[in-house]
Amino acid sequence: MSIYRAQLSARENEFLLGTERIIYPGKMSFRPGRALAAGSDLPGEIDYRLARQSMIQAFRKGRVARHEVCDAHPELVRAARNVGEESSQACPICEDTNVVFVSYVFGPRMPPQGKCVTTKAELTKLRRAEGELACYVVEVCPKCSWNHLVRTFLVPPIRARSPRSARSV
Repeated sequence: MSIYRAQLSARENEFLLGTERIIYPGKMSFRPGRALAAGSDLPGEIDYRLARQSMIQAFRKGRVARHEVCDAHPELVRAARNVGEESSQACPICEDTNVVFVSYVFGPRMPPQGKCVTTKAELTKLRRAEGELACYVVEVCPKCSWNHLVRTFLVPPIRARSPRSARSV
């Protein structure tokens, strides 16, 4: 079985990305224009699938011990159990349970350890504050403590439009 057997659903992508944009196609393109979301000046996301694949292959070939890949911090496992977004992907290590996505946001006026974002509405609320936010999405297995950074992306603030610019005369 390929570890890419269960691609993320559109709902999972919208939650993880926190913005309305093109659904992640599952293929990587090397065209320069793909680094930006369609029709906007948002920076592209950084996807860690190749690093994930490499780590899983090293584990399956016996080059990396289980305790080296199943080393999630207890707070990360707790967040996965209580507030994470469950996916349809089975854990690549234990293959018993589905991985859970946990999103953390860092930025100005945020705690040093970041904020765990549980819903899209919460992310939208955080976007109303000043400053750009950096979002990190981690996949976690609550059973065996496998964890891996899935993607990172910048979340621009929502700028309030002035009444003058909203109506063109």
